[in-house]
Amino acid sequence: MNQTRQTAEFSNIRLILEFDGSAFSGWQVQVKGRTVQGEIERAIYEVTGEKVRVTGCSRTDAGVHAKQFVLNFPTKTKIPAERLRYPLNNKLPADIRILESTKVPLTFHARKHALAKTYVYRFINAEIEPAIGRQYISLEKGELDEAAMQAVLPLFLGRHDFKAFMSQGSPVASTLRVIYQLKLERDNNQYTLSVTGNGFLYNMVRIIVGTLFYVGHGTRTLEDVRRALTLGNRDLAGKVAQARGLMLERVIYDPADPILNLE
Repeated sequence: MNQTRQTAEFSNIRLILEFDGSAFSGWQVQVKGRTVQGEIERAIYEVTGEKVRVTGCSRTDAGVHAKQFVLNFPTKTKIPAERLRYPLNNKLPADIRILESTKVPLTFHARKHALAKTYVYRFINAEIEPAIGRQYISLEKGELDEAAMQAVLPLFLGRHDFKAFMSQGSPVASTLRVIYQLKLERDNNQYTLSVTGNGFLYNMVRIIVGTLFYVGHGTRTLEDVRRALTLGNRDLAGKVAQARGLMLERVIYDPADPILNLE
C-alpha cells in the first residue's frame, strides 16, 4: 500500500531536446569530462531540488550532435510538465535546448520503447575545410566516385549481422540490426547520408560512412562490402568517420510509422 502511494506521487516527464555535441564528451555521465546527461541532471537538481538519473534514448559519442533527443525522468515537482522546459533552459548552457516537456505514463522508457532512430551524416568532398559550419560537417579529401558509393547502399538494407561495422566497446547481446532506409544525396560537393534502423552498434554509422569513403576512393569494392557483412570481418570495412558530421535526427516510437514497413 505504501509503495503504491509513493509511486503515485511521482510523475514521469519526457523531454525532447537538441544539442551541439562539439564541446561534450558524449551523452553519458563520466568521471571526467562534460556530458549532456550531466548538464541535464544538474539543471533538474537546480530547478526541482531532486537528484535524478535521466534515461536517454541513445548514447551519443563525443562530438556527435542531436536534433531530436528524447529522455525521461521521475519527479515530484509541482511545476506543470508543459512549463518545466522554461526554467530548465534557463539553467542549461546554450549548446543544449529543451524543445518540449510533457508528462507521460510511468511505464514510458525513452530507450526501450524507441522502435527506430534516424541518423544523418554530412560531409564535404574538398581539399580545404570550410570555416563556417565546420563543426557539423566532416571533410573527406580526394576524388570520390559517387556512383560506386550509391551502388553499395542496397547491401546494408534489411536485417544483417553488422559485426564488421562495430568498434570495440561495451559487449552487446546481439550484433544483428535492421536498416529500414539508407539514402545518400549530394548538393555540389556536400553529401548527406541518412540512415534509419532499429538500433545501431558502437560507431556503426560512422564505420558505414568510412566504408563508403573507401569505396568512393576505390580501395574497397562492392564485393568487399558484401563479404564484410557476410563474414563479419572488420578489416574489410572502412575507417571510423569523424564524429562531428553525425547527428541524431529523429527517434521513432509510433509502430504505425511507415518507415518501419520498409524492411
